[in-house]
Amino acid sequence: MSQPRFGWAHDNWIGSTPQRNGWENDWIRFWREQRLGYQLKLAAENGYGGALQRDGEALMARLEGFFCGYRPPLRCCTATCGGQSRLSGDGLPVIFDPALYIGDRECDLAMSELFGGFAPAFYAAYREAWPLDPGFAVRKTLYNLYHILNHATCLAAATRRRHIA
Repeated sequence: MSQPRFGWAHDNWIGSTPQRNGWENDWIRFWREQRLGYQLKLAAENGYGGALQRDGEALMARLEGFFCGYRPPLRCCTATCGGQSRLSGDGLPVIFDPALYIGDRECDLAMSELFGGFAPAFYAAYREAWPLDPGFAVRKTLYNLYHILNHATCLAAATRRRHIA
């Protein structure tokens, strides 16, 4: 069996923000550098410094603690939220998104719950087909931090552009 790789063949977009996807063999390093670290850098560039940067650095230094005894199963991840699903012409559910990468399946579930989510039957069926690791409840917040930072950075950048114009 080959070594798992996280990332994607090229960078893409998470909303209006570039999403870095460099291949990485270690999930924690990928999440630290390609996700949280990059978003914290963008946040600093858009005026979010001080405590956010200090606490973000402290969190990134302790990421291993969120994954004790857990190996993320590889899967194609997206920025899944309810607005990115539709029924196809023949009635089959379809999820679409340009923020594709190979990562932990928990990322999708975490984000799906962040912005409204799907019907309870969806989550019940998912958990019945593929039960979640008990640590998901804590990692969910960690994974959603990526999207919260992205939204804050996008808002700050848009506000700054309006003030310049």
